[in-house]
Amino acid sequence: MKPTFEEMTLTDEQLREVERQMAEYTQGVDDIIPTEELKMKVAKSMIDKRPLKVKLGLDPSAPDIHLGHTVVLNKIRQFQENGHEIHLIIGDFTGKIGDPTGKSTARVQLTDEVVKQNAQTYFDQFGKLIDMDRVVLHYNSKWLKGLSLEDVIGLAGKITVARMIERDDFEERLALGKPISLHEFFYPLLQGYDSIHLESDIEIGGTDQHFNILMGRHFQEKFGREKQVAILMPLLEGLDGVEKMSKSKHNYIGIDESPADMYGKTMSLPDELMPKFFTLATGFPQETIEATLRALSSGNLHPRDAKMRLAKRFVELYHGEEAADQAEQGFKRVFQLRLLPEDMEQRKIPNGESVTLLEAVMKFDLFASKSEAKRMIAGGGVRINGDKQTDSDAPILLKAGMILQVGKRKFIQLKD
Repeated sequence: MKPTFEEMTLTDEQLREVERQMAEYTQGVDDIIPTEELKMKVAKSMIDKRPLKVKLGLDPSAPDIHLGHTVVLNKIRQFQENGHEIHLIIGDFTGKIGDPTGKSTARVQLTDEVVKQNAQTYFDQFGKLIDMDRVVLHYNSKWLKGLSLEDVIGLAGKITVARMIERDDFEERLALGKPISLHEFFYPLLQGYDSIHLESDIEIGGTDQHFNILMGRHFQEKFGREKQVAILMPLLEGLDGVEKMSKSKHNYIGIDESPADMYGKTMSLPDELMPKFFTLATGFPQETIEATLRALSSGNLHPRDAKMRLAKRFVELYHGEEAADQAEQGFKRVFQLRLLPEDMEQRKIPNGESVTLLEAVMKFDLFASKSEAKRMIAGGGVRINGDKQTDSDAPILLKAGMILQVGKRKFIQLKD
C-alpha cells in the first residue's frame, strides 16, 4: 500500500517547496485528477531528485496557435520552470486517424507531409512560450508503427465498447443516427498507449481532452504502471463570447497576428471574459491577477482600461515591449482621438474605375464571401472616407487617396 503524503519524509524546506509548486499548478485549472496524487508526485520527485515527466500530446491537424492554446502552454511552462521534463508528442500516427473530439463527423486523415509541415509550425510558435531547447520531442509513429495486430487487439481488449461510447461526441452521433467509423475508436486507445510508452507522470490538456487523457490513466493501470495525473485546463471562449476560440469559427486571436490586429481584437472582447483571460492567458503572477480583478470588480479600474492592459500584455508577450507600445498608441490614435492610422495598407487601383460597393470590398479581399460582405454593409460596418455605407449596390468611383474601412480595425487606402 502506498504511503500518504503525511507519511512521506520531507524536510521543512521541501514541504515549503511542494506547497509553492502546488499553488502554481492548481492556479486556473478546471480539474486535477487526482490532486493528492499530484502532490505526492511532486514530493517524490524531490526525494528521488528526479524530474517529473509532463506530457502534452499534439494533434497536428491545425498548426496555427491562438490564445486558447496558450492556456495549456502557460501551465506547461510552470512545470518547466520548476525543473520538470516536458515531453511533446506529435501525433503523426494518430493524426492520420484524426481526433474525433467535438466532431459531428469523422475527421479527414492527414498525410505524412502535412503532419510534418504542421509540426514545424508548432515548434516555431511554441518557442514564444516555452524553452524548446529543454523539450523532449517525440513522434508517436516511432512506437505505434511497431505494434503488431496481436498487440492492438490486446489493447482493445482492455476497454469496453460501453466505456467508449460514453464519450459525448460518440454518444451524440449515435443519438442522431450519424455514422461512427470503427477506426475512430482507436484514437483514444493509441493516445492512451502513448502514456504507457512514455511512462508519463502528468498529462495536461483542455477539458475537451478529458476522455483521451483519462484513457492514459486507464491503460497505465491495466498494464501495471503508475498512473499519470490528469490536469485539465479550461477552454477560452472566442471574441463572440460564446463559442470556444477556434480559427474555423473566426473568433480567435492568433499569437502570430500583427501587433495592431492582436491589440484591436483584444479590445473587442466582451467585458465578462476579462477575468478569465487575465487568469489563464497573461502569465501574470497570481497576486497581480488578483489585484487587477479586485480593482475591476470594485469599480476602481474601468473595464476599458483593464482591457487595454490585457491587450498590451498580449502584444508584449508575442511581439515585445516596443511593438506593444506602438500598438497601444495606434489604438488610441484611431479610436480615442478618432484619427486615421498612420500605417494604413496601400492598395493599387486603376484610377477612375467604377464598381458597386460590394464589388469594391470583394476586389480588395476585405471579406471571405459575398454573403458576409453584404451582412457587414447592411449593418453599417463599411465606411468610405469615414462615411457609413449601407447599400451593397451603390456605385463607387475608385480614386487614389480613397480610404475603405471595414469594422473598427481594417483600413486600406487606394493609390495609383
